[in-house]
Amino acid sequence: MLNTIQIDLIGKAGCHLCDDARMVVNAVLGEFQSIHRGVARHIAVQYKEHDILVDEELAAKYSEEIPVLLINGKVHNYWRIDPDRLRGALDDLAQHES
Repeated sequence: MLNTIQIDLIGKAGCHLCDDARMVVNAVLGEFQSIHRGVARHIAVQYKEHDILVDEELAAKYSEEIPVLLINGKVHNYWRIDPDRLRGALDDLAQHES
C-alpha cells in the first residue's frame, strides 16, 4: 500500500523568503527521498507550489504569512522554514506510516 505525504508551499513571485523556503524544502525533500528510497518504498512525497497572486482563496487566507508550508493540508511552518523541523516531521510521518 502506498502512503502519500503531501507537501504544499504557498508563496508568490518576487518574495525572497519564498525563494529561501523553496531551497530548504527542495534540499530536505531530496535528502528524505534519498534516505527512504530503499527502506520505505511505500511512501511517496508529492510536492506542489502555489502562487497567491493567481489564487484568490489562498491570497485571502495566507497573504500575511507567506511563505507557508503545509504538510498533508495542515500548516507546518510559515515565514522561515526550519530544515531540521521539516526533516523531523517527515521522518515522523515515515515511521508512522511504516
